[in-house]
Amino acid sequence: MNLVRTTFLLALLTALFVGAGYLIGGSGGMVIAFLLAAGMNLYAYWNSDQMVLRYYRARAVSEREQPAFHRIVRQLAERAQVPMPRVYIIDSDQPNAFATGRNAEHAAVAATTSIIRMLSERELRGVMAHELAH
Repeated sequence: MNLVRTTFLLALLTALFVGAGYLIGGSGGMVIAFLLAAGMNLYAYWNSDQMVLRYYRARAVSEREQPAFHRIVRQLAERAQVPMPRVYIIDSDQPNAFATGRNAEHAAVAATTSIIRMLSERELRGVMAHELAH
């Protein structure tokens, strides 16, 4: 369902972009607008995970830096039979966690320092299980 919704929204935005290109530059403007929209859509698809992680200033952490958090993510990934996602931490007082990536092979999970501090291991496991289910 998410793929259908995303495809629909990208097609709608592309159509709006192409329409604006036509209004500004006629059929030549429409072609240029379509090529720009297609390029932006492809870039966003291939780099969406890095765009989101950069926006939140997430930093990749090793198992040595965050052994408990890595262990939780690894165990959940093994149990769900999905590849181990890249693990990120966001220095923030706002409790939050999310998953990003275009597919399981390019997945990443991130959690804020505050949610890691405030939740018990069982609660954090539940949050990360929810994120890995995406």
